[in-house]
Amino acid sequence: MERPILVLGGGGVKGLAHIGAWRALEDAGVEFVEVVGTSIGALVAAAIGAGVDYAALVERGRELEKRDIVGFNRWALLVNGIRQPSIFRDDPLRDYIAEVLPVDRFEDLALPVSMNAVDLESGEEAWFGAGGRTDVSLVDAVYASSALPLFYPPAEIGGRHYVDGGVADSLPIRRAAARGADLIVAVDVSAGPVKDAMDTVSRGMIAIHHRVFDIMAYADRRAVQAAWSGPPVVRVRPMLDGYSTFDFENTRYFLDEGYRAAREAWDGWKRRQAAEEEVERPADTLTGVRKVLSRLVSGGR
Repeated sequence: MERPILVLGGGGVKGLAHIGAWRALEDAGVEFVEVVGTSIGALVAAAIGAGVDYAALVERGRELEKRDIVGFNRWALLVNGIRQPSIFRDDPLRDYIAEVLPVDRFEDLALPVSMNAVDLESGEEAWFGAGGRTDVSLVDAVYASSALPLFYPPAEIGGRHYVDGGVADSLPIRRAAARGADLIVAVDVSAGPVKDAMDTVSRGMIAIHHRVFDIMAYADRRAVQAAWSGPPVVRVRPMLDGYSTFDFENTRYFLDEGYRAAREAWDGWKRRQAAEEEVERPADTLTGVRKVLSRLVSGGR
């Protein structure tokens, strides 16, 4: 295992589970050579790459409040507000990203990090950081990757507009494989396949829109998993079904559950690896015996 890469997916505030997962993997002795993230995963990835102390991230996670990243766009509440680009303003989230990250250039990161966003004009997935564009500030790149359509306005970078990377890939394990990973640990904090339809409808058009986004993202992840032929993937799936993208009441649970799920997934993978090695040993011995017997039968040739 020479190039283990950590992948942190999208999931809104539930992404605080990434912090706990990262600590669990560190405690298990896993040393990653690179981190790939999308949306909230992009922010945590950048923080890890910048060397932000775990305790500092936990403190921020526990103290996170709605007002820290949400500021309503008052124009969206007017009669003609449907023409506004988003419900929320971008400045609270941008300011929060800048406060979390001690550096603002990719070249100042101690660990290679990359994150995705989607070009609103071409529909193409764009990558910032390792193996992608590095002429963009970290704050701009993380915001672009986190600009969830309808909720936050698109990021404008170099005359182009970008939205949340999860639109293209909410758990970018393919990026990790392309970056040369020989083992991928993917932390999936996104919504599950089932959610109460009556509850969704009762919350209105925004909730319906977001649910449709979740359904499409889930279908994409399943398709990628079904067709996967890349390096081994240790999938970390915290128990987060039933929690919303903007759930600010359960931040402590998200942190703790991320730790539990990551440690369970990693320990399980290590046990399976050990079991496979045990199964392979007799086969290797038998193969060796056969080769010796074959040489003896053929006169030592």
